[in-house]
Amino acid sequence: MSFNIMQKGAIELNAEALSRLRNSSFSVMASKHLEVAAPYEPAFDLESVADSDSDSGVDLFADDDGKSSFSDRSKTHSVSPSRLTEVESETRFAVLSYEQVKRLNDVLTEPMAVYGRGNFPILDIKLCDLIRVVRSKLEADSVTVRDVRLNGGAASHVLASETALPYNDTDLIFNVELSSGRAYDRVKFATLSALLDFLPEGVSKNRMSTCSIKEAYVSKMIKVTEGDRWSLISLGSKSQGKNVELKFVDTMKRQFEFSVDSFQIVLDSFLVFQECAHMPISESFYPTVIGDSVYGDIREALLHLHKRLIATRAPEEIRGGGLLKYCNLLVQDYRPASPKELKQMERYMCSRFFIDFSDIMQQKNKLETYLWNHFRGSDPALVYDYLMILYTVVDESTVCLMGHERRQTLSLIEELGYSIYYGDLNRVFVPQPCVPPQAYYYPQSYYYPAIPSLAPAKAQKEVESQDPTSCSCQCHNSCKTQQCS
Repeated sequence: MSFNIMQKGAIELNAEALSRLRNSSFSVMASKHLEVAAPYEPAFDLESVADSDSDSGVDLFADDDGKSSFSDRSKTHSVSPSRLTEVESETRFAVLSYEQVKRLNDVLTEPMAVYGRGNFPILDIKLCDLIRVVRSKLEADSVTVRDVRLNGGAASHVLASETALPYNDTDLIFNVELSSGRAYDRVKFATLSALLDFLPEGVSKNRMSTCSIKEAYVSKMIKVTEGDRWSLISLGSKSQGKNVELKFVDTMKRQFEFSVDSFQIVLDSFLVFQECAHMPISESFYPTVIGDSVYGDIREALLHLHKRLIATRAPEEIRGGGLLKYCNLLVQDYRPASPKELKQMERYMCSRFFIDFSDIMQQKNKLETYLWNHFRGSDPALVYDYLMILYTVVDESTVCLMGHERRQTLSLIEELGYSIYYGDLNRVFVPQPCVPPQAYYYPQSYYYPAIPSLAPAKAQKEVESQDPTSCSCQCHNSCKTQQCS
């Protein structure tokens, strides 16, 4: 039997591939799109859209009681395309163009290095191979995989315009059934045993166990059982390369923070194409791949991505409020899509952040972890600028804290800014509370150490003119002596 999974032409599917394609949750929606899509053109054109006007995880798998620290999520079910109305399907989904499918092919077939701790070897893994091995082991252990999706920055990279967006990690979503604690153990075992298959030749696997593989290659594990049901396994080391994060989702109320990170790409048709078509893709021979925006409107989300705009829905529902991610977008020159709603959105995000991280030590750990995960190896000036943006947002938009609690948080951010100024990211967790030799004026009458690449020349001159006795060599002498000149 033949099935049209390409923009042009058809291929013969064997019984196993056909069964997998029929059982995937996107098959109904995919066939619908294939009927309405033009025979030689994708269902949407990114250029026409662009021109329009319009956390550190905790290893919870070892717990015997199965409890999770994530207890504030309400129970809901993930939405599969087959359950959507016709209007929702038209706005949420679109067929990828050839250029986008080509970028997707590059992401999935390019070898990625997964670094191990100690003497464990580096694993060179292609994402498409990793998906197949993990999926086959899950299905062999009676775990139903509804579909597999590419998520996060990698999906935005694929769907972006001609200028491809850089991304830090590669996020994969396996939509599975996690109805019992045993299902979580099967997911964990399938992932760790899959890594054994990617060990280089010559490495003895007889004495290898999943426990040793976990200690060597897993950097983070999270299991959520109350309300939502999902788990995450992060492979690799942040300090040495990109991580591969495998998220196994049964139900999750909130799957995105902002519209620009709401993209998901259904990979089932692409993987079936790879198994059946033993030839590379070309402009006249490539699979039909479906893109999804859980934000709700894929055209609007693509417009935000192209024009670098910040938009979200119900920011109070985002765990942590999305505050740190929001400031990260601001430092990357993103701007709010609706300036009129800016203050209200910031207040919601600040309130949710302080609800989820009410203690100053929790705030410190969260902020330090975020800096480590997202700014490792970045220019210290960029990190400093990020902290100053965060300081301003917290200072101006926090309405749920007592005065002394607010000052504590501001002092924490200020202290981290000092450590960035006096060192680099390797020393960001070792604060150095000392008075800066120069000062740079910011709103709300606060002073911060000035990084030369950030401080405008005009501001530097104003500071020097206000203190004519300061020493230009920053030796803290009361005047410019002959020794300092």
